[in-house]
Amino acid sequence: MHKPLLVTEFLDRARNHYGNEEAVVATTGERYSYEELGERVDGFSAALQQRGIEKGDRVAVLDPNTHYHLEAAYGSMQIGAVHTPLNYRLTPDDFAYILEDAGVDAIYADYDFADKIEPIRDEVPTETFITNDVDAVEGDWESFDEVITDTTDYDRPEMDEDEIITVNYTSGTTGDPKGVCRTHRAETLHAYITTVHQDISDDDIYLWTLPMFHVNGWGHIYAMTGIGAKHICTRGVEAGDIFEAVQTEDVSYMCGAPTVLNMLIDYYDEHGPETTGDNNVRIATAGAAPPEATIRTVEEEFGWYLKHVYGATETGPLISTSDAGRYFDDDSSDRFRIKKRQGIGYLGTEIRVVDEDGNDVPRDDETIGEVVVKGNQVMEKYWNKPEATEEAFNDRAEGYYHLGDLATVDETGMLSIQDRKKDIIISGGENISSIELEDTLFEHDAVSDVAVIPSPDDEWGETPKAFVVPSNDDPEDPPVSATELTEFTRENLANYKTVRRIEYVEELPTTATGKVQKFELREQEWEDEDRMVGQG
Repeated sequence: MHKPLLVTEFLDRARNHYGNEEAVVATTGERYSYEELGERVDGFSAALQQRGIEKGDRVAVLDPNTHYHLEAAYGSMQIGAVHTPLNYRLTPDDFAYILEDAGVDAIYADYDFADKIEPIRDEVPTETFITNDVDAVEGDWESFDEVITDTTDYDRPEMDEDEIITVNYTSGTTGDPKGVCRTHRAETLHAYITTVHQDISDDDIYLWTLPMFHVNGWGHIYAMTGIGAKHICTRGVEAGDIFEAVQTEDVSYMCGAPTVLNMLIDYYDEHGPETTGDNNVRIATAGAAPPEATIRTVEEEFGWYLKHVYGATETGPLISTSDAGRYFDDDSSDRFRIKKRQGIGYLGTEIRVVDEDGNDVPRDDETIGEVVVKGNQVMEKYWNKPEATEEAFNDRAEGYYHLGDLATVDETGMLSIQDRKKDIIISGGENISSIELEDTLFEHDAVSDVAVIPSPDDEWGETPKAFVVPSNDDPEDPPVSATELTEFTRENLANYKTVRRIEYVEELPTTATGKVQKFELREQEWEDEDRMVGQG
């Protein structure tokens, strides 16, 4: 029997079996059952249809981790509209590009971020603007809580599992973000395998420390909902608030970048809070592996169980895990060595490490190749970018998505990321394009040449560093100070992309054809580190 896999079935199941159970603890203190949450979602679906939104139209959501985000996402998807979550750390110019590129028809924006949309609303195709607090924003916005009360009657169209239902924008190796298109089927199967590998169950109490906009919160807006678990919403990530929520709400599960782990450890060292409530706690972290000392503190001092997972926006994101219990003893310190690896493939996921000819590298944990993957959770395509799509799936190995990460693989098939093929900096879990930063710095008259690379950082894992050739060719007395250049990037980029480390040089290392050899700069910058990949 073939039954279509649709993302709408996650909330449908929760309403059917857990309608009277608590679904969401809102940041404003309200508590909603799954039936109450569903009614609000129905109201948003109806409101969108009343405003002309149809199946296939794009609906953007710009919101921290509140119940409104969940309601807007499911409300859009119930009518077959394409859920398009936005990174709230971006600038108005970034939003203008995305809204135009995706052809967004409607947007819900939290009151804290609506002011980033207001200056560009005349430049974009968006016609419907909804917020959760009209009194707190400028301009002509409709109230979310008012529009959902008109009616809960809406028409759910026929949907196919191979239709695009989400577009997640990600930074690539150029300054322009790319829209990652994912189908009902991809989102559903990713949620299924995440539920298995993350041990998600209906009595879980999930704390939203991971941004919901980030690949739909690693699929947890689906998995936690469909299984009937409880969502604890947040407006930001503060260490004290996390520990308090863990105790008062008996949190059992959360996710967080290594940056979040470090923040929690610093707070714990200073304040010594209780680390658990009535439930045992597990936490998932992704990206470059945390140092063994970080994992040790989380597990041995907090008493939490850490799962290290790996992937990319284009791959679901999750494709692998180091949580392979048959390879380590929970009481042995040797587990930290294994847990810091990117691990083995998720169920139904084929991961290879290949050389430049597309051949598998030996499982010697020494030979480096590029990570490529096949899996049901991998994206369909990039939005309106057929050439980029073709390259992403066929560069070294035909039919595999190429992650751009360079890794070794051991005799068990466990990955260990060593370096990056792409010029992407991952700072605190956020992707930053080095080319975008270079283009911005080139706009300054005092910059003759520049190369930006990741630099090791204790707090963020890695942070952008610019090697700048000044316009007067004198690195000892440049025409602009490093502080001024930093301020220049802060004024022209999203805050998290600010280049805070600048080194003036006479020239950049180049090939005979003039191509900058960033690898030499990375070797120089990371010579005291174990690897040329940040721990965040």
